[in-house]
Amino acid sequence: MDGLSIGQVAERTGLSVHALRFYEREGLLADAVRRESNGRRVYTEDDVDWLNMCIKFRSSGMPLDTIRKYTELVRKGAGNEADRLALLKSHQDYVRAQIEELNECLNVITWKVDIYQQHVDAGTADCLWVAPSTQTASEAS
Repeated sequence: MDGLSIGQVAERTGLSVHALRFYEREGLLADAVRRESNGRRVYTEDDVDWLNMCIKFRSSGMPLDTIRKYTELVRKGAGNEADRLALLKSHQDYVRAQIEELNECLNVITWKVDIYQQHVDAGTADCLWVAPSTQTASEAS
């Protein structure tokens, strides 16, 4: 066999065989996957590279429709590079916004960790978060 089997590609990309078939069905591969006479898929190194890029796109939150649109533009060949660039820049902006939001979350968590660490070290952690009393206001008075 010349090329890679679906199992080999699954192993190299971390995608399941089911996910690879899904990517193919959804039109997310830059080139059609060649098949042997017995119907088995045969992948190329270029397919693996493309899939690894798609995995990064998905991991960064790029919707399948956007990946599909990018794939279609690539398949069409030269002449639509500005469209591809716009698509990628838009997603880049989205990822940067995600990172900024996550950094803000990390800052809050770091602040809370520092407070807890100070109180644990000082032996005063029991005062940090006291659950509200089950007693109602009328019972307390």
